[in-house]
Amino acid sequence: MRDPNGYNEATLIYLILLLIVIGGSMMIGSKRQLNRTLQQTAIWGLIFIGMIGAYSMRAQLEEQLFPSRPMMVDRGTVAVNRAWDGHFYVDILVNGQTIEFVVDTGATSIVLNRRDAAKIGINLDTLDFSGQARTANGIVSTATVQLQSMDLGRFKDRNLRASVNGGELDTSLLGMDYLKRFTKIEITRNQLLLIR
Repeated sequence: MRDPNGYNEATLIYLILLLIVIGGSMMIGSKRQLNRTLQQTAIWGLIFIGMIGAYSMRAQLEEQLFPSRPMMVDRGTVAVNRAWDGHFYVDILVNGQTIEFVVDTGATSIVLNRRDAAKIGINLDTLDFSGQARTANGIVSTATVQLQSMDLGRFKDRNLRASVNGGELDTSLLGMDYLKRFTKIEITRNQLLLIR
């Protein structure tokens, strides 16, 4: 994980050098047109200040724009922000592919929709949809599969059992078979904390 202090200092130095280069080239290129040069310098100065302001608010912007991106709070805790629709969505690397899940404590297992199953390399034509699951929309057929890996930040799990939903399912479900791997699940305000 990169050092946030070193990263911030390097970015600030880069931005200052960029401002010096742009400002210096403008001064040299238009010595005779002092008013225009001052006007352009002021515009670039405002752009520079705006960039610093946007950079300083990047955490808040990321939280709003990418609610499903998990954040490592400390070595043993992952925080997931509540989305606009009230659910908690989390992106997990499954068999090397990013899959978006909705956290569902009412689901027993990890349930993939057909699109996500195909994305991680499961051949849907060879699956045996002989299982059944009771959902809010009735009973659906399911097929049992084995996931090679699920990586959520530092947490890396191997050889997990999951199922592929044979019906219509918009988003894959992160059920209790995965969630019980955490010692504590806590909801505080608009964040879900997964603690291991």
